[in-house]
Amino acid sequence: MSVFSASRRLTLRFGAAIAFTAALAACGESAPTFKGSDISGTQLGRGMELTDTNGKTRQLSDFAGKVVVVFFGFTQCPDVCPTSLAELTEVMKKLGPDADRVQVLLITVDPERDTQEVLKQYVTAFDPRFLGLTGTPDQVKKTAASFKAYYAKAPTKDGNYTMDHTAAFYLLDGKGESRVLANNNLGVDALTHDIQALLKG
Repeated sequence: MSVFSASRRLTLRFGAAIAFTAALAACGESAPTFKGSDISGTQLGRGMELTDTNGKTRQLSDFAGKVVVVFFGFTQCPDVCPTSLAELTEVMKKLGPDADRVQVLLITVDPERDTQEVLKQYVTAFDPRFLGLTGTPDQVKKTAASFKAYYAKAPTKDGNYTMDHTAAFYLLDGKGESRVLANNNLGVDALTHDIQALLKG
């Protein structure tokens, strides 16, 4: 499935960053051990400027002090998106009180259909603390590029379309630095572990 192959390609792109982190660790620098891929130093997401479901313009700096989990998806996604968001719901439960220091962001890759109202109803059905972000097609394109995330329209037989997209979780620390890239099949326990590691940092 193209969603998963896109995720694998994305993971491979950060081989150099992972090697660099390993080299730092070998030199005596203390760094947390993640279950996902360590992408510290890649500075992903710096170009994010979108609108939340309340009409407020959002940048990563708005979430300073919180661990941010970014996922690209869309509300008409038949399987990967709802499964991933349900998984994040379980992660928030496992985090207990620490969940208040975590912000989950769903960035739509289908801004034409995902209005603020539609997006808000969708994400809050999983957890009222989750936030949906949208924008103009150009804004979404710029943001996705800043995360090196892939997405594209895929026409369907009925003349409609669905979206192919990167299915991965991006974990950013309280300073807005990209730290972990986690495949969407990493699992609740591993995701919880990596978020807790960032919260301790």
